[in-house]
Amino acid sequence: MKTFDPTDFIPGVSLDCVIFGFDGSRLNVLLLRLRGFDEWALPGGFIKTDEHGDDAALRVLKERTGVSDLFLQQFKTFTHPDRTKVHVQELLRKGIIDENAREYFTSRFISLGYYALTNHNIVKPAPDYLSEECAWHPLDAVPELLYDHRAILEEALEEVRLDLQYHPVGQNLLPKKFTMPELQALYEAILDKELDRRNFSRRVMSYGIVEKLDEHRTGMAHKAPRLYKFKKSAYEKALKDGLSNRW
Repeated sequence: MKTFDPTDFIPGVSLDCVIFGFDGSRLNVLLLRLRGFDEWALPGGFIKTDEHGDDAALRVLKERTGVSDLFLQQFKTFTHPDRTKVHVQELLRKGIIDENAREYFTSRFISLGYYALTNHNIVKPAPDYLSEECAWHPLDAVPELLYDHRAILEEALEEVRLDLQYHPVGQNLLPKKFTMPELQALYEAILDKELDRRNFSRRVMSYGIVEKLDEHRTGMAHKAPRLYKFKKSAYEKALKDGLSNRW
């Protein structure tokens, strides 16, 4: 089993990653179950002494998902003085971390919160060396979480909803070619509300970030819907500059 060397990492600083994936109908979050615990936790880790925080988050995400091309955003720093103490003592008592790491893990931790967006279907969930399981969970059926991870998850979701008001979403969550109903289903899953079909399509097309293709989704029970794709340069410009109208 891989061992943890605390001298490799910056003391007192961690990161927690809220990884959202869309399965075509629901928004899901990727969670870990630590060895010896019934509760689950957000994927996270520590920052190496020679590493940028964003690079550390990308490293953790690649290790947990197998995906490197995803949307990543830091959204908040979590600083409550007692946010990890109780569960760290349990990790020590159960032998999940050893004595050489006691001082590192029992110190106060400030955590950088990141959220990531990725296509649910391309992720290969992989537990870290402290965990038994890594799996997707629907947002409406999230199990009990360790530490303050429930609060981190809720704040990440609110941040995604806020960002959605001003920036496009979908490039990292949908296949390269998608239907308008699939894009609308994504927006409805994030916003947790229904959107008018014609108004949605009109609004999306007005932004100039979506291209209509001369192709249709085959194998459908009903009339084959038209396929679309994102215009990469226009999409990236909208990410940087924002959209002209809110949802």
